[in-house]
Amino acid sequence: MRPDDPAADPDAPAPTPDAALRSWLRKARAQAAELSPRARLSHVGRVLRVGDGVAQVENLPRCRLNERLIFESGVEGVALTVSERLTGVALLGPDAGVRAGDAVRASGDIVRVPVGEALLGRVIDPLGRPLDGGPALRAAASLPVERPAPRIMDRAPVTQPLLTGLTVIDAMIPLGRGQRELIIGDRKTGKTSIAVDTIINQSGINQSGINQSGFNQSGLDRSGIDRSGAGQAGSGVICVYCAIGQKASSTARVIDAVRRHGDPGNCIFVFAPPEAAPGLQWIAPYAACAMAEHFRDNGRDALVVFDDLTRHAIVYRELSLLLRRPPGREAYPGDVFHLHARLLERAARLSPALGGGSLTALPIAETQAGNLTAYIPTNLVSITDGQIYLEPTLFNEGQKPAVNVGLSVSRVGGKTQAPALRSLAERLKLEYAQYLELESFSRFGAVSDERAAARLRHGRRIRAILRQEELAPLPLPAQAALLLAADEGLFDPVPEDRVPRLAAALRRELPRAAPAAWARIAREQTLEPADRATLLDAARALIAQDAAASRDAGA
Repeated sequence: MRPDDPAADPDAPAPTPDAALRSWLRKARAQAAELSPRARLSHVGRVLRVGDGVAQVENLPRCRLNERLIFESGVEGVALTVSERLTGVALLGPDAGVRAGDAVRASGDIVRVPVGEALLGRVIDPLGRPLDGGPALRAAASLPVERPAPRIMDRAPVTQPLLTGLTVIDAMIPLGRGQRELIIGDRKTGKTSIAVDTIINQSGINQSGINQSGFNQSGLDRSGIDRSGAGQAGSGVICVYCAIGQKASSTARVIDAVRRHGDPGNCIFVFAPPEAAPGLQWIAPYAACAMAEHFRDNGRDALVVFDDLTRHAIVYRELSLLLRRPPGREAYPGDVFHLHARLLERAARLSPALGGGSLTALPIAETQAGNLTAYIPTNLVSITDGQIYLEPTLFNEGQKPAVNVGLSVSRVGGKTQAPALRSLAERLKLEYAQYLELESFSRFGAVSDERAAARLRHGRRIRAILRQEELAPLPLPAQAALLLAADEGLFDPVPEDRVPRLAAALRRELPRAAPAAWARIAREQTLEPADRATLLDAARALIAQDAAASRDAGA
């Protein structure tokens, strides 16, 4: 009873200290009997030195390579070098709160990232923390950033095309779902633009008549600019864009382009800015790959873009030198090849028994003065299934995308090319190669042979239709119509400066002039004889209208 209780007896004697102690002991024994104590081993070391995004930790002899470590300040790190005496750690956060003497606890696990549908449409850092001002992620699962690549017996042949919407690539350097294709070239030659156009081309069309790219069915975007080719209906490819050490302004432009012209709800943006900890930039591509692998392992198709792996290698070299690892060629550590090989090997198409999903990788690499024989470009060329080389000379001449078709190759995608393009592309590649060779000789003097002049004229028209505006990928029927018209020589009589305008008019008018053929080619990806004749008739009519309009304007 409480002392203020009226029913309490004020004359009752207070409990003696011995009685209170016995009462406490009885309760303590009862609580101890309910406990089930278990021994827990805690592996704790101490920070010896810290600085520049790395730390040296002592007294962690049982630490494993790539194990996640937790510092006293809450910052996490990854063990990059291990020995009985010292462990080299790459910090995944700022080192301002880490001091010599702080305790470091080994977690017994590697770094994990959230995965799943909750990430779609979000801008996050490599650890899954939101950077877009939105709510915290509520992912239902997580995956380790480092995962073994699928075994050979778990893979299936690459059989489905991945359409980029860029005619020069889809026709001459086709990609397949599950392929690894390197995009390489000098700085400011349009490497990221190719990746962004590929992401935009995976957007579908909604029920309202406005596709997710922001264009209506008339082909005009909200600003009135003709970009009618954007969007590939129903591609179903989940896209992950990983920016490694890129400027915030550059990454913001990429995100804005996808939001304005594509379907951001189908994308995940992983951003590790240059001011972030080097360790965070180092794990960025592995984290993005794990996020994409979740969709592949669930039977879906995914695309991951690494922008770029040259910067990633530089960050890894920085970490290795700070941790006193022995340098090799160009001061890179000896395992820099394995750094990217184990990442890109994770891209594959799985067998039907494992769901049949695919993961396509588009790594980007930067060259210096077009030097493809440098260390990192050579490594990436040998790891991937082909490369798309962007030449500065073509870019400066206004030929965009500035793809050098002679130095570009796709070792896998040719077997998956859409049948509507395959029959047309074989002859196109031969004629374009002959034109490039003849053009180099024609620079020394005038071409007097009529056949050579006709071939040059035809080649220039092919080059004209291969030019495309940025953020305006073409659907498959429009590409087939352009290649078919060029193959039949319909553009040869047209002045070269009017070919781009005619090509734009063709892809704008074709859905109305031949709706049945357009829908059938988009659905079945084949070019039947009847559809071929329909497309040619529509192209001839459009070219005749343009010629008549030009004559009237001249009169």
